[in-house]
Amino acid sequence: MASSKLYPLTFSPVFKDYIWGGRNLERIGREIPDGIIAESWEIAAHKDGESTVTNGALAGKRLSEVQTMYGLDLIGTRNAWAHERGLFPLLIKILDANRPLSVQVHPNDNYALEHEGNELGKTEMWVVLHAEPSAEVILGVKNETEPDAFRTAIEAGNLEQYLHRIPVKTGDHICVPAGSLHAIMDGLLIAEIQQNSNTTYRVYDWNRVGNDGQPRPLHIDRALDVINFAQTEPTLCDSTGVTNDGAVASVELCRNRYFVTERVTLKPGASISGNLTGETLEIWGVIEGSVTLNELALDAVQFSLLPAKMGTYTVTSEEGATLLRSYTPA
Repeated sequence: MASSKLYPLTFSPVFKDYIWGGRNLERIGREIPDGIIAESWEIAAHKDGESTVTNGALAGKRLSEVQTMYGLDLIGTRNAWAHERGLFPLLIKILDANRPLSVQVHPNDNYALEHEGNELGKTEMWVVLHAEPSAEVILGVKNETEPDAFRTAIEAGNLEQYLHRIPVKTGDHICVPAGSLHAIMDGLLIAEIQQNSNTTYRVYDWNRVGNDGQPRPLHIDRALDVINFAQTEPTLCDSTGVTNDGAVASVELCRNRYFVTERVTLKPGASISGNLTGETLEIWGVIEGSVTLNELALDAVQFSLLPAKMGTYTVTSEEGATLLRSYTPA
């Protein structure tokens, strides 16, 4: 199929009902199924959940089908390594942390390939869409934390003494490289950009039980293999690369080998344009306000995948908007 037919894609989400979720996705205008909803997988092509195109000529097709049809014209030559493994490179989520998530860690690619089959590691980042007063996250460990003492505390059910907590508020962002011990605590709505992986090593689950009345499994040995104990008491990430012409402001939030995420702010009536020539896809998400992306209308909180060989695009906001732009770096 000709790459000239590519256009900005929107998707139906995949909902996950993990025990720590709630109903707070309704806060951002989402229609969600009955019961507890913890995650909305916005753009996903994973064996554990896959989103379906909702607009245009490709409506009704799963994202993996679109990748099969278009290959690198969809994901870009910078993601050839992912295409060779039959994988889409990224996964976009919204998380409702109505209760604390488990304390956990994700492996890097090499460890995942050795221990988890054809699965990626997981480097991720979070953007706080809403935070209740006193909200916080866990990232890294306290100074002088030793692995042996850490293991003993897990087994004794009193790990809290080694966990490094960071207060967060609406608008904050947190970069979470593979190997980072972390947990999203209660009272947070989070947008998450991550590698396309669902591999989580659960370290500590607050001594609670799952829906079946039993403790959820821990993965202590593999977690201790991959935790970066040198990541001691980190602070919130700085923003870099600020540009501002008065109408459009852009700031880089996180950069790693898998993705760059920028926050782009448009004043009322402002627009920003780009040209996708085949190197990388782009994923744009509106987190405040509304925009028109070419002819596609997007409100908060909605995401769109721009195929790597789509050509030119323009994002315009009549009333003003804040967006996230993610792409694969060179």
